[in-house]
Amino acid sequence: MKINNKEYKITSVDKKAEALCQKRWDSIAKPLHSLGKMEDYLVQTAGIIGDVNVKFDKKALIVMCADNGVVAEGVTQSEQNVTAIVSENFLSDKATAAILCRQTGAEIFPIDIGIAVDTKLENHKIAYGTRNMAKEPAMTREEAERAMEVGIQKVAELAGKSYKIIATGEMGIGNTTTSSALASYFLNEDVEKMTGRGAGLTSKALEKKIAVVRKAIEDYSPSFTDAVDALAALGGFDIAGLAGVFIGGAIYHIPIVMDGFISTTAALTATRICPECADYIMASHVSKEPAAEKILAALGKEAALYCDMCLGEGTGAVTLFPILDLAVEIYEQMSTFEDIDIEAYVELK
Repeated sequence: MKINNKEYKITSVDKKAEALCQKRWDSIAKPLHSLGKMEDYLVQTAGIIGDVNVKFDKKALIVMCADNGVVAEGVTQSEQNVTAIVSENFLSDKATAAILCRQTGAEIFPIDIGIAVDTKLENHKIAYGTRNMAKEPAMTREEAERAMEVGIQKVAELAGKSYKIIATGEMGIGNTTTSSALASYFLNEDVEKMTGRGAGLTSKALEKKIAVVRKAIEDYSPSFTDAVDALAALGGFDIAGLAGVFIGGAIYHIPIVMDGFISTTAALTATRICPECADYIMASHVSKEPAAEKILAALGKEAALYCDMCLGEGTGAVTLFPILDLAVEIYEQMSTFEDIDIEAYVELK
C-alpha cells in the first residue's frame, strides 16, 4: 500500500504461531479456555509477532494531540486552549494517562500533531489545528496522509527500540465531533445514533453538534473516492495520526491497543484504508459514547473491559496492560497437565 508517496508492505499474521500458542494454553493444568480473553490476547499476539514466546516487557502509549476547527461552531463545552494545557501535562505525570502509564510500567509518548499553539511536546505539527469542517473540509488529502505518516513512523521508531505493544490515545477538544462524523459515514448510520455529548453538552448544544456532523457528511461525501478522502474532510490530525499508528502496527508486526471512541474510530478508518491491519488491533474497553459498540462490532472486536470509561487519552487501553502482564505470567509459569501427572482436558463435542 502507498501513503504519502511511500510504499509499505503488510504481511499476514502467523497462523502457525497462533496455533502453537493455543496448544500451550491447552496444555496448562486448568479447564480449556477458562481464562477467556486473557488467552485470546496472547494467541493474537503470537500471530502478530510470529513467535509463541510472548512478552510485553516494553510497553508504550502514543497520544496524538491536535485541535479541531469545528469547535468554532459551539459543539464543545471546553475552550480550545484546553488541548495544549492537558497535552503538556502528559510530560509532567499530572495527566490521568501519564499516571496510569507510570503504574503499569509503560512509557508515554505525547505528540503535537496539530495543536493550535506551539507546545513542548514532540513536534510533528501538520498545521495549527484543522479547518472548520462546517465551512470547508477539515484537511487536504495531502495533510491527512502526512498525519498518517507521522503515526507510521512513530511505530517504526518504537519497533526499532524493541517495544512489544503500543496503546493509542488522543487529546483534542472537538474530536468527538470529528469521530462521530467519520463513524456515521463509514458505518452508514444515522448521525443522531452515533453522536454523543462528549465531555458534556446541553441538549441544545448536542442538537447543534448533530446538525454540524450531518451537514458535513451531506456536503462532502458525494465527492469521496476512498476512505482517505473521508478522513481528510471529516476527521482531524489526531485521528489521522492514530490511523497511521494502527497501520504501522501491521507493517512492523506490533499489537496496537484501541482505547475509546476516538481511538476506535481511528482504527475503523485505518481498516477502511488498509483492511489487513485489523488482525493487528486489540480492543481494550467499551466507551460510553453511543457509537462505541457499533464500531467494535464493525471491526469484529470484543473488548475485555466494561468500566464505563469515556476519558480518552489512552486510559482504557493502558488499563488493559496489567491484564496482559498477568496472562503472560500464567502462560509462562503455570504447571502443565504433564507436570502434575493428571489427565488433560479434551474438547467435548
